Amino acid sequence: MEPRIVVHGGAWNIPKELERDHINGVEKAVSIGWDILSNGGSALEAVEASVEYMENDPTFDAGVGAFLNEEGFVELDAIIMDGKTLKAGAVAGVRNIKNPIKLAKIVLEKTEHILVVAEGALRLARKFNIPEVDPKELIVERELKRYMELKNKKFSVTDFFENKGFGTVGAVALDKNGNLAAATSTGGTPNKMVGRVGDTPLIGCGAYADNNFGAVSTTGHGESIMKVLLAKRIVDNLSRGLVANKAIKEAVDYMFERVNGRGGAIAISKNGDIGVYHNTPKMAFAYVLDGKIISGIKVP
Repeated sequence: MEPRIVVHGGAWNIPKELERDHINGVEKAVSIGWDILSNGGSALEAVEASVEYMENDPTFDAGVGAFLNEEGFVELDAIIMDGKTLKAGAVAGVRNIKNPIKLAKIVLEKTEHILVVAEGALRLARKFNIPEVDPKELIVERELKRYMELKNKKFSVTDFFENKGFGTVGAVALDKNGNLAAATSTGGTPNKMVGRVGDTPLIGCGAYADNNFGAVSTTGHGESIMKVLLAKRIVDNLSRGLVANKAIKEAVDYMFERVNGRGGAIAISKNGDIGVYHNTPKMAFAYVLDGKIISGIKVP
């Protein structure tokens, strides 16, 4: 198979002044994953590395730079899934791990579980020597300012999403052996309740991968995505023979019609067809085709 990789930096209304940072971030992330694939690495390795890079880039709502919850600290969620085995690993409510995607990979490879949360996730991180950080190291000035501005205001997640946005990150890949993988990571929504978990770490919602059909990573309003199992719906559409873009569009349109949900997704079919679609004002993306990086701030 000819390898493929696609990454996204979140579907939202990216301000003009931040567009270049988003493009640079997704381009670098996709190049890291592509280097792995082009040198014979696995799809699973590629999506992990691409997402890890974006967790370290304060541009995005993942890892460093994530939104703060109602008490002013970061709680992170992540998932990674192997399309060959249908094994997945995910973590939620992680407070002092810089790269939750690495911990999610530990869940996939070293446990019999799929989702581990909060204190249990921290214990697992310590067992396998995943570095801990002071939670304050995950906070950037931009998000601290946002937190202070929103703290004493009447706050609507839906309004914030449609007008200002989110920046969940994700990646999907197909390697030379025909294996697919997907990964997604997020800091969730701004001013969220302590302990709130969105779609990202839930299999079939934030991500899904099946070698028989395709791989998907989603982004958007988590509660809406959970209601329609967005990632699994897209993979089911691929199983019915829809090309990747149409598979995503049908699912996102359904989410909007059914629950007024906004978001988007990236996908790769088992044959290497690439899809990028969203119903938000913008979505940062990058993919590699014929050895060249194609990127942008996609507008519907």
